[in-house]
Amino acid sequence: MEAERNFGFDTRMIHAGHIPDTQTGARAVPIYQTSSFVFYDADHAAELFDLKQYGHIYSRISNPTVAVFEERLAALEGATGAVAVSSGMAAQLAVFMTLLEPGDEVVSSAHLYGGTVTQLTHTLKKMGIAVSYVDPTDIGAWEAAITPRTKALYGELIGNPRGSILDLEKVSALAATHRIPLIIDNTMATPYLCRPMEFGATIVVYSATKFIGGHGNSLGGLVLDSGKFDYSRYPAIAEPSPKYHNLRFFDTFGHYGFLMKVRVETVRDTGCCLSPMNAFLLIQGVETLSLRMDRHVDNALQVAKFLEGHPQVAWVSYAGLPSHPQHALAQKYLPRGPGAVLSFGIKAKSGEDLRLTGKHFIENLKLFSHLANIGDVRSLVIHPASTTHQQLTDEELRECGVGPELIRLSIGIETVEDLLWDLDQAFHAL
Repeated sequence: MEAERNFGFDTRMIHAGHIPDTQTGARAVPIYQTSSFVFYDADHAAELFDLKQYGHIYSRISNPTVAVFEERLAALEGATGAVAVSSGMAAQLAVFMTLLEPGDEVVSSAHLYGGTVTQLTHTLKKMGIAVSYVDPTDIGAWEAAITPRTKALYGELIGNPRGSILDLEKVSALAATHRIPLIIDNTMATPYLCRPMEFGATIVVYSATKFIGGHGNSLGGLVLDSGKFDYSRYPAIAEPSPKYHNLRFFDTFGHYGFLMKVRVETVRDTGCCLSPMNAFLLIQGVETLSLRMDRHVDNALQVAKFLEGHPQVAWVSYAGLPSHPQHALAQKYLPRGPGAVLSFGIKAKSGEDLRLTGKHFIENLKLFSHLANIGDVRSLVIHPASTTHQQLTDEELRECGVGPELIRLSIGIETVEDLLWDLDQAFHAL
């Protein structure tokens, strides 16, 4: 008898989580565009509502199309399971709302997407949760910021937009020493380039809107859990839940307790569910993930090299370049390449405002789309200081490493020579 086969990444990204429909023979994942599901009988309904049997009740909690997306990403990530939500921001908030209580604290990398900084700084404050930010490259700063109230460490593997690389093993070892979970946003790498749980991360979140979906047509987010963390000292997970007749999620569901709590309490009560239609579109993106990411990374490295040698560029930040301070970490954690998002500083003419120079440069691009997104098959450009990070103070901008000269590129899968031409002609236009 043959041993159970461990299928490869490409096979799992096409097949995991779905068996062809036995009634219709449909090969593609169907879109179950329904709000609710019929119960077999009254006992079946009661068991579903009491969490004694798995099944679908209402699409705000779970849905068959969404379930395929969840199981497929869990298989690619090597996670115990996944819960899909309406966006990457919803994924982050669902984790914090499930895990933390008023009075708890979070230590976070300072190199984050601007919207994440706003959520952590202001939204969590309303929940009575304090966040302190540290230089992600300084492990001593992480250690010094941890207090008895610290209940989570948080960071982006590839910092947005400066492209710093988090030393996963060191930060996860610190988290393990203090018996607190390490939460990693892996949006820019995807599970194809890196699986943070293999280096000690507890929870991984994604904006599936970006490279996972890959086509700029759908919003979605994911929460994945390693299933290896002991939540017994986290009251929100371990203590009796009054919403389910004092059921104890960690005792009852074990390694899946955290995700069950995310699904049947946080997502149910906040309504941040993923729609079946968006789940279907995101699944289409997943099925070409590795092929797209290989092209994204190849193109990004060529663009970074071009910019590094250009006389009108002050600096380039892309960890695929040997000049990047975390180049060695990128080779360790991201051997296939450190994603396809990079930033550079444009030089201004004598006395010219750097923001104005950046504006003129972007306006002269012809192939790059000027919009607030990353991870599209199309190449994208933005000036963070005046857009994605404009809500931050000057001090917060400096902490994030975002200066007025910084321009962020998300490199698509076009013919790379055309991208280089577009950048070059925009420089000439200045």
